[in-house]
Amino acid sequence: MNIINIEHIAKIYHLGFEEVRALSDVSLKIDKNEYVAIMGPSGSGKSTLMNMLGCLDTPTSGKYDFKGVSVSEMNDNELARIRNKEIGFVFQTFNLLPRSDALHNVELPLIYSGISYAERRERAEKALVDVGLGDRIKHKPNELSGGQRQRVAVARALVTQPSIILADEPTGNLDSKTGEEIMQLLNEIHNNGNTIILVTHEEYIAAHAARIIRLKDGLVEKDEIVERRYEPDTKISGVN
Repeated sequence: MNIINIEHIAKIYHLGFEEVRALSDVSLKIDKNEYVAIMGPSGSGKSTLMNMLGCLDTPTSGKYDFKGVSVSEMNDNELARIRNKEIGFVFQTFNLLPRSDALHNVELPLIYSGISYAERRERAEKALVDVGLGDRIKHKPNELSGGQRQRVAVARALVTQPSIILADEPTGNLDSKTGEEIMQLLNEIHNNGNTIILVTHEEYIAAHAARIIRLKDGLVEKDEIVERRYEPDTKISGVN
C-alpha cells in the first residue's frame, strides 16, 4: 500500500533576482513499512525533498498524496495535523528544549495534540522506556550523552504513534559507535512495522535501508532495492 505518492514535484526558490531550482521533476512512491534512504551530494535536493515529505514545505508544482489525500492542496492547519500525528521527526541536532527534562521533551507533541496530562505523561514515559532511557526520564539534555539525547529525540518521534519516522542525518553529531546504536534502534523500530525514511550522505548509514534513492541536481538519479546490512531480531513494544 502506498503511503506516499509524489508525482513530478518541483521546487523553485527565488533569491533576489536569482531563481534556484532545488527539485526539478521528482516522482516516487513509498509503501507502508518500507525502509528508504535518500542520498545525494550537497545541493542535490535531498533536504528539500525531506521538507516536502515531512510537510514542512510545499512544492512549486506537482502532486503529493499522503495516504491517498492530496497534501499539495492542504492548508496550514491540515499540514500541521499531518506533521503532528502522522510523521515523527528525528533531527541531527536533536532539537530538545535545554531546560526541560527528557519526559517533558518527549510529551511535547502530545501537548499540541490536546492529550490529557495523565495520558501524555504515561505515553512519554513508556516511549522513553522503549528506547532504553527509563532511568533518565528526569534528566535534562545537558545531563545526557549525545546518544542519549538522540534516543530522547527518537522517543519523541515515536510517542504520537506516527505512520512514518523521518530521520535527517540522525547520526551526524554522534561518534561511530553511538551512531551505530542509534541505527540499530531505528532498525528495530522498522522491524516492528514502522515506515522509515532516512536522509543521509553516508553510505554505511544508508546500508541499513532496503531501498536507496539517489538524487543529483534536483532529479532522481537512481532508485534501487538493496540488500540490507542489518536485520534486527528484537522488537520495541508499542511501535506501529
